[in-house]
Amino acid sequence: MHDTITGPVFQEMLIFGAASIAKEKQSINDLNVFPVPDGDTGTNMSLTMHAAAQELQKRSPATVDLASSITASALLRGARGNSGVILSLLFRGMSKSLKGCVTADGCTFAAAMQEGVSAAYNAVMKPAEGTILTVSRLAADRAMAASAEKNSVEYVIEQAISQGEETLRQTVDMNPVLKKAGVVDAGGKGFLVILKGMLAALRGVRIKGLPFLSALMPVLVNGIVIGLELTFVISGSFNLPIFLINAGQVALGEAIACFALGLPMVRALEKTGLGYKLFSDNTTLNKLA
Repeated sequence: MHDTITGPVFQEMLIFGAASIAKEKQSINDLNVFPVPDGDTGTNMSLTMHAAAQELQKRSPATVDLASSITASALLRGARGNSGVILSLLFRGMSKSLKGCVTADGCTFAAAMQEGVSAAYNAVMKPAEGTILTVSRLAADRAMAASAEKNSVEYVIEQAISQGEETLRQTVDMNPVLKKAGVVDAGGKGFLVILKGMLAALRGVRIKGLPFLSALMPVLVNGIVIGLELTFVISGSFNLPIFLINAGQVALGEAIACFALGLPMVRALEKTGLGYKLFSDNTTLNKLA
């Protein structure tokens, strides 16, 4: 469980959140019927987060304060549509709350979420319930309660998402337009997609910014599976010494491919921003799937 986050970790969380909303933008567009059925909520939220991701990739924020202020500034300049503006307000409030923070624990992050919601509500003249505002507000309320239960950023975000999903399901009954169309709120859905992306990035175990444990899995799995196959092909039955030799050789080759070649490639994609450009576009993702 990740109790505290640093600036570089928060930076990665935000970039992954941007990539996640970019991947899901069309499914969110399809839900867009309120306030007008123009089918662009997912696109607007994606473009807004993309502005932040671009700025974050140019910088190396050492603190949570700096990562959040870079994000808030970029979102303000790059906000698209109503949903993008509200999203920028949520992160602007978070940035205000995180000012001066080198790191952030669960209580600090939950308080930042609350401040973000306050900023968004205060800026909207007539807040409509059953929207991203409702989802973010109740998610932040749960985040505050969760931080009192366990002072962990991971736990706080996990619980905020859980409450957010429950609230999102209820939005169809909160708003007459959504109820008539039989859909949940697009903005609320987009907000949760971003949070889920941030949580996924936080849970990815990385050493010096590289996902070492992710690369370890194919080494172990291929070593065992292919090692067993080779053992039966060579011996006709299971033979432990031969299996250990085969598994070791396969694992060694896989380790060279993953650690010596794969991880430097990940680093290069992150440094150049090419990874985000490739995998934040739905067309590219669909072609690769």
